[in-house]
Amino acid sequence: MTTSVLIERIRATFRELPDARQGGNHQRYTLEDAALGAFAVFFTQSPSFLDYPVRLQKERGGNNAMALFGMHQIPCAPQIRNLLDPVSPEHVTPLLMEIGEALHRLGGLANHRLLAGSFAVALDGVEYFSSSAISCPNCSTRPQANGQTRHFHVAVTPVLVAPGQESVFPLPPVFATPQDGHSKQDCERAASGRWLQQWAPRIAPWGVTFLGDDLYCHQPFCEEVRAQGCHFLFVCLPQSHATLYEWVSDFERNQTVKTLVTTRWTGRQRLTDTYRYLNDLPLRDSNDALLVGWCELTTTDAKGQVLYQNAWATSHRVTSENVMTLVTTGRSRWKIENENNNTLKTKGYHFEHNYGQGKQHLSSLLATLIILAYLVHTVLDCLDQRYRAIRAQLPSRRTFFEHLRALVQYLPFRSWDHLFDFMLDALKPVPRKAKGQPNTG
Repeated sequence: MTTSVLIERIRATFRELPDARQGGNHQRYTLEDAALGAFAVFFTQSPSFLDYPVRLQKERGGNNAMALFGMHQIPCAPQIRNLLDPVSPEHVTPLLMEIGEALHRLGGLANHRLLAGSFAVALDGVEYFSSSAISCPNCSTRPQANGQTRHFHVAVTPVLVAPGQESVFPLPPVFATPQDGHSKQDCERAASGRWLQQWAPRIAPWGVTFLGDDLYCHQPFCEEVRAQGCHFLFVCLPQSHATLYEWVSDFERNQTVKTLVTTRWTGRQRLTDTYRYLNDLPLRDSNDALLVGWCELTTTDAKGQVLYQNAWATSHRVTSENVMTLVTTGRSRWKIENENNNTLKTKGYHFEHNYGQGKQHLSSLLATLIILAYLVHTVLDCLDQRYRAIRAQLPSRRTFFEHLRALVQYLPFRSWDHLFDFMLDALKPVPRKAKGQPNTG
């Protein structure tokens, strides 16, 4: 799967976007070009990308917007916002799932298999816009202490993660709406429930365990996960699961909590990991309580000081053979914050920037295009040999995009292969002169 193939698949999706305009003789720009223009800005991490092609066409006879992204005409930013505002992100989110499924078929997720060949998908909500001055009809709201109202957008951004793997793969996002509730927690869990209904059937055959914080360790949501044929492994805190921890206390008094103790050397100190686990504990105080497995990790140093402690409830049966794997998998939930949300916010994607609120779907559609750009970059890191070779030569993601932005600003290219070959040739190490060879420079 190459860059050109993925861009063409994206173009095909954008070509089918519904056009809310009534028709007429003054429709210079298509929705395809508007969506490609927005995506090109996010893909190149260049806010001024669309300013370059016209100048290049005049000065050098080439147009990178056309050659690299297949654009026919180049709308300005206000035109792009006006054209895309009526388009729901639901017309684009299936593409993210299709790309994920293609990656799975091509073996690109092989290093992310765990728990008897299954995969882990972390769930988390993230605010990608917040303002007391700007809003749109789809904003959620919360009152502030100063009497003002805070307007915000929340997206649930499911991500395929694995312990020990830096790469994460975004799946289709889902956006909380005011109808989901006014608190972040109500919005997040309701939106996640809608995501399960829509997308879990597509990935359940892979074998999936959902990860999440204590918010998700709620019986109705756990039952929704199991109804989709998937497993769960959610953080389980004592303050929100009193009944379950009463049972744990009973087993502690009887000294029947199963325990596994290991030690490890970090290179600086000796640490002790104590795993405790039980099965068939009630998740809540009711006759129809879901029975779950429970596991806990406590890490202490040589002086007995607790450095880390957390616990999880799971639909997996916990054993001495899998408790360490379950805990390691549960801890990888943090990758949705570190490798996904933090990357989107701080690594050039500017996820929290207000690219436009519009009156209908603009904000959520643009957020979806940002996540799509990040997914494509991650997939290319796995499957496009030229892209991988260039990334291997450059020290960081930031440096790669600095090079990319500079090149597309000043030089026209015929295709992505032409661009990447140019970069690879420029990055080739200069051959070292043989000893004693005369200097002919």
